[in-house]
Amino acid sequence: MILSDRDIKKALSTGRIKITPAPDLAKQLGSCSIDLHLGRNFRVFRHSRYPYIDLKRQVDIDKLMDEIIISTDEPFIIQPGDFALASVEENLELADDILGRIEGRSSLGRLGIIVHGTASIFDPGWRGVPTMELGNLGVMPVALYPGIRICAFTFEEVSGPVEVPYYAKHSNKYSGQTKPLASKLSEELSNQD
Repeated sequence: MILSDRDIKKALSTGRIKITPAPDLAKQLGSCSIDLHLGRNFRVFRHSRYPYIDLKRQVDIDKLMDEIIISTDEPFIIQPGDFALASVEENLELADDILGRIEGRSSLGRLGIIVHGTASIFDPGWRGVPTMELGNLGVMPVALYPGIRICAFTFEEVSGPVEVPYYAKHSNKYSGQTKPLASKLSEELSNQD
């Protein structure tokens, strides 16, 4: 069941959903979602240094990317066809029986900006600063500024508390992150040998 605005308020007040800093509900709360703000941290690929990513060769993908930190009044310009990892301003913690989903905002989607390509689910027990997969599908560059409402989170109750919350999973790769991290898929592939 997707939580309504009423249920999101209740979950925030009881600590089942924690968002830090606390959201301004008058501006950020929708009927069944809450908006989060664009942060200052980004990771972008160095496309001119490497011809491709070969997952079988266990390349450290972090070395294929540059970290960019912009000031609060500086734009991040996302060119048509570009891809970047970006963080939100807020830290998010979910109870062991609540799942979060990151969604794009229609106003940005109408400009060609997507905020996730595949990774929309935040498992019960998630703790950290969410990372978005920003892309520009449009034909014009777009200037994105820290602090804009960049994405919406919806929340669902699962049938009961999960046996192993995300933060306690041995295989979790991104719990506790404070900035966008490069893919850690190579760790997964190296464990298959």
